[in-house]
Amino acid sequence: MVYKFTKDLETGNDLIDSEHRQLFDAINKLLDACTVGHGRAEIGEALDFLNSYVNKHFSDEENLQLKYRYPDYPNHKKYHETFKKVVQGLVDEYRQQGASIDLVAKTNTSVAGWLLNHIKKEDVKVAAHVRKCTS
Repeated sequence: MVYKFTKDLETGNDLIDSEHRQLFDAINKLLDACTVGHGRAEIGEALDFLNSYVNKHFSDEENLQLKYRYPDYPNHKKYHETFKKVVQGLVDEYRQQGASIDLVAKTNTSVAGWLLNHIKKEDVKVAAHVRKCTS
């Protein structure tokens, strides 16, 4: 399954949408590797990227929320912190147990599923708030 960054996932904020696309690209790169039997070989690189990029992306989102005084910032930040722990758990599992098909599957489902849900339910609210503040 390839994850597509469709119109319904766009927030309207160029920086955030660009970063979401890069996250989708990383997930899809791992999925592509899986289809040719190289998922275990690519998982380390994918997790390193996700771990660092999620931190950068969440920081950018949170700075935007603070700048425009997003009223649900504390909850949104909690969602981010929870997800960072999920990604760190995947990284820790990789470092302790190495690459495995199970880890590749967990990474695909937990990261892509969370990302899709978070964008559709939470990030669109942030984008609407920013648009309201800037119009």
